[in-house]
Amino acid sequence: MQLGRIILREWKRIFGLPVHYWVLVAIPPLLFFLYAFIYQNQKADHLPVALWDEDQSAVSRQFTFLLQQTETISFTEQVGNLQQLEQMMQEGRIMGAIHFPKNMERDIKSRHPVNVVVYTNAAAVVPAKLIYKEAAQVIITAGSGVILQKFVKTGMNKEQAMALVQPIQLQAYTLYNPSYNYQEYLVPGLITVGLQMMMIMVAVLLLNYEYKTNTMEELWQLADGSASAIIAGKTLAHLVVAWVNFLLVVAIVFPVFGIGVPAATGKFFVLYTLLSLACLGIGMMVSAIAKDVMLATDVALFYTSPAFVFSGFTFPRWAMPWYDQYYANIMPYTPFLDGFFKVYYMNLPLQYTYAEMGKLMLFIAFTFSVAILVYQKQLDQLKHAVA
Repeated sequence: MQLGRIILREWKRIFGLPVHYWVLVAIPPLLFFLYAFIYQNQKADHLPVALWDEDQSAVSRQFTFLLQQTETISFTEQVGNLQQLEQMMQEGRIMGAIHFPKNMERDIKSRHPVNVVVYTNAAAVVPAKLIYKEAAQVIITAGSGVILQKFVKTGMNKEQAMALVQPIQLQAYTLYNPSYNYQEYLVPGLITVGLQMMMIMVAVLLLNYEYKTNTMEELWQLADGSASAIIAGKTLAHLVVAWVNFLLVVAIVFPVFGIGVPAATGKFFVLYTLLSLACLGIGMMVSAIAKDVMLATDVALFYTSPAFVFSGFTFPRWAMPWYDQYYANIMPYTPFLDGFFKVYYMNLPLQYTYAEMGKLMLFIAFTFSVAILVYQKQLDQLKHAVA
C-alpha cells in the first residue's frame, strides 16, 4: 500500500508538473516522428554529380550512360576544368564529379594504364562513399567489358577472354544495412539516445524538486521516512512511463514508417528496460547528492549531451583517444548500444548481450545504492528537524 501510494502520487506529479509533463509525455511523440520524417527518403540517391569528359569517345559515352543508370549518381552538370569543378562543389551544386582523361578509349584498348578520377565532397562522408562505391564498380566493370570485346573480336572464346580480363572474381556483400538506409539505421539510435537524455533530465529532479515545491515533509510522512520506498516508488512510476514511450515507438512510429525489426522487439524491450533503470538510477543519484535544482540539471546536460557521439554509433570507439573511450564507458547508452546492434540489427539471441546487460546492471546497482544511502541521511535529518 505504501509503495502504491507513492507510485500514484508520482504519476500525478508527472502529469501535473510542467517540468515532468513536457519532457516525458508531450515531447517524446513529437521527437520520434520528427526523427522519422527527417530520414523519410531513407537513403541518399540521385546525388548531383558533374561530368568532366576530355575523351569524348564512344567508350566515355558508354561509361557515362552506365553511371547515369545507378541509383546514386545523377549527372547534373558538365565541367571543363578543375577550377570549375571546385567552384561548383563549393557552391553546393554538386556532391562529386567524374573525370575521363584524354585518349581513354585508345589507352584502354591498348591495355595502357588509364586514370579515371572520382572527385567527392568528403565533408559529407556517406554520400562521398556512395558516389565512389558506385563509380568504382561501374568503371571497373565497364572497362573490363571493353577489353573483353576486343579479345572476342580477335577470335578468342569468351571464357578465355574473361580469364585474361578478370583472373580474380570479387564479390562484396554488405550485411545488416545493405541499402545504406538512413531511416532504418539512424532513427532507432536517435530515438533511444533521446529517451536516455529525457529520462536522466527528469530523474535529476525527482528528489531535490520536492524541496522546491515544499512537498518534502508530505513525501517523508507518506513513506514513513524510508528512502528505499520513495526511490522504489518513483522509479516504478517513471519506468511505466518509459514503457509507454517504448510502445509508442514499436507499435506506432516504426509501423507507420515501415522500419523496425519485429522479430527483435522482445530483446529490444529487455535492453531498453535496463537502460531506463540505469538512467533513472543515475538521475536519482545526482538528485540525492545535489539539492540545487539548477546544478543537478547542468550536471545532467553535461553528462548526457555527448552520448550519441561517444557511444560509437557514428564513429568506432576503438579509434577514439583513450580518455574519450573512458568517458564513453561511464554512460549507460554505450553498453546498451553495443547490445542493441547485436539483437536489433543482427537479430542475434539475447545471450550474446549478457556482457552488456551485466554492465547496465552494474550501473543500476551502484547508482541506486548511492542514491538510497545519501537520501536516507537527508530524510533522517528532516526527521530530527521536524521533531
